[in-house]
Amino acid sequence: MMDQSAIHRFAVALAKEAGLMLMDSLTQNIAAEYKTSAADLVTEMDRKIECFFAEKVNTEFPEHMILGEEGTVTDQRSYIPEEETVWLIDPIDGTTNFVHQKRNFAISVGVYHKGSPIAGVIFDPAEGECFHALSGEGAWLNETKLERLSPTSEEEALIAMNSLWLVPNEYADFEKMQSLVSKVRGVRCQGSAALELAHVACGRLDGSIAFGLGPWDFGAGLVLLKEVGAVVTTSGNDSIYPFDHSSVIAAKPGLHEILAASYLR
Repeated sequence: MMDQSAIHRFAVALAKEAGLMLMDSLTQNIAAEYKTSAADLVTEMDRKIECFFAEKVNTEFPEHMILGEEGTVTDQRSYIPEEETVWLIDPIDGTTNFVHQKRNFAISVGVYHKGSPIAGVIFDPAEGECFHALSGEGAWLNETKLERLSPTSEEEALIAMNSLWLVPNEYADFEKMQSLVSKVRGVRCQGSAALELAHVACGRLDGSIAFGLGPWDFGAGLVLLKEVGAVVTTSGNDSIYPFDHSSVIAAKPGLHEILAASYLR
């Protein structure tokens, strides 16, 4: 039988060790390269951290599959998620923040077995905050267990969202987004989808609206959010398939229903 607690502990330990590596690297010059555009960066540390996870996981669990954002893992074989254990790894979620701000970035690790969540870890090394969850057992911020989320109103909501409400775009009706911005208490753009989901899970944010995310961006967050009772769907109000790119709408109970009914396509 799979020891899910052991996998959870191992994922937390790896994320923390990787976080120390990232913080040490901030004392050096960080060379960034473009991936798809000037707004889509990758650094040597992205690749180094992903390889670190691959080496450690392959040693401890050689039968597990690793899916990383940077594609540096040599064994990027075809796989069937519903038949095996998969690690979804974003070595630095918020690379632009890492390069420019040296904060507001995170390591995101989600572990799934036969399509179902086992563990999720989102580690913010600059703040020393480790958000982690074990399926069926709850979620924690460091050693403090997170409470189940309570409903909130639209008027009292603080929501994470990027610039979708500023200009017409292919993802959302920006006029509806502008209406939403005018009605909620406030909007924040943190530059790290993983951190935004972690902050919804711990109650710092009431909701998050994001489009075009990869499995590594939200894989860990889904586990956290499920454990605290958040409602999470695609922008079409469908269930999220954790092994493909997706929009992710996460919010406290009650608020999600308002977002889905009034503002999203």
